[in-house]
Amino acid sequence: MTPPPPPPAASAATAPIAAPPAAPGLATRFARRKVVEALDGWTGAPLTVVLPDGARREVGAGDRARAPTLTVRDPAFFRKVALRGRLGLGEAYVDGDWDADDLEAVLAAGLGARAVARRPLFERVAAFFAPRRLVNDRAGSRRNIHAHYDLGNAFYALWLDPTLTYSAAMFASPDEPLEAAQRRKLATMAAKACVRPGDHVLEIGCGWGSFARHAAGDLGARVTGLTISAAQHEVATARVREAGLADRVDLRLEDWRDTRGTFDAIVSIEMFEAVGRRWWRPWFEAVDRLLADDGVAAVQVICHPDAGFDRYAARTDWIERYVFPGSLLGSLGAFSTLLARHTRLRIVGVEDLAPSYALTLRRWREAFLARLPEVRALGFDERFVRTWTYYLAVCEAAFRTGHLHDFQLQLAREGSRLAGALPPRETTP
Repeated sequence: MTPPPPPPAASAATAPIAAPPAAPGLATRFARRKVVEALDGWTGAPLTVVLPDGARREVGAGDRARAPTLTVRDPAFFRKVALRGRLGLGEAYVDGDWDADDLEAVLAAGLGARAVARRPLFERVAAFFAPRRLVNDRAGSRRNIHAHYDLGNAFYALWLDPTLTYSAAMFASPDEPLEAAQRRKLATMAAKACVRPGDHVLEIGCGWGSFARHAAGDLGARVTGLTISAAQHEVATARVREAGLADRVDLRLEDWRDTRGTFDAIVSIEMFEAVGRRWWRPWFEAVDRLLADDGVAAVQVICHPDAGFDRYAARTDWIERYVFPGSLLGSLGAFSTLLARHTRLRIVGVEDLAPSYALTLRRWREAFLARLPEVRALGFDERFVRTWTYYLAVCEAAFRTGHLHDFQLQLAREGSRLAGALPPRETTP
């Protein structure tokens, strides 16, 4: 059948006249006024805000020549920010309601500004009805990990370094190659766990296998690695086999709650964020149960500052809702209390990688943006691109400004390999 011909193009005389854009409604105008009032009280770093009508507001104190610019493209921005605060700010960016000439700098300025830090009245109301944190039981953990890590190995391979390490690197200098900084981190975690040749090491959350390959290939250890990501397990197993380490590395699709045995050392690198607060105590108890009496555990974990942690933990933030479902950052104070009350372990060493994490995230975002044609070729749309751009930028800003930490913790008991450096343990009632 021959398709009907297309209708004739409308001439200038017959084409319908485009209606002028609708004036913002009452709610949007009210929200705009509240946001502008907040900007007038801005106490953070300098920032330039360009409103939809072209008006410019310069806020903050400092070198204005270095001030980043936030450009509001759609008045819907005001309603989202007034109603949902930082959650709405991220949603508005993904929706294309605003852009920035330096996204990380805008977000860093916002994190340090009292006007943004105060919680809007509307946000307090919205938070009452907001979804609560997702459950991290066995089934829930598998769903949550699948949503983030099983986006496709090809996707992560585009912008991670050749080790396929998706955690903070340790930079010796700002211009050091990312791969070298990641290898330093792997070696440091092994050293902090006191891994020796022939040791049996448990890695809780083995990712794509970079630490297992280091511990087995460079240190001569045996490694049992745990993951609940089928996509990661497939690649990690293949990489171990290609490295000729299959006889020393056993990578399991297994939940940490199901693991049995005794291990000379335990390492976990940025897996704890997926555990969930309900499971913090069982997780530390499992480490205590699985670790040999003289063993040492090295845990790298992203933490929220203790001040304000309960407020953060009480509600879903933008990253949990849109990027990493079920995630909850740690708290150093809470960890210390749990360990003292419920295990024989204690924290004997702490190092904060926050500055290195900020640089790691900058490198990841640069690589991600440089490979956008290939990201889109994998089937990811513009909303996905804006979501991940914002995710990487807001995390970088949080680590750079001290709003987040990335601690490397050493956990040990009296009588461990570190015993000579440990004072007597205090009794906790």
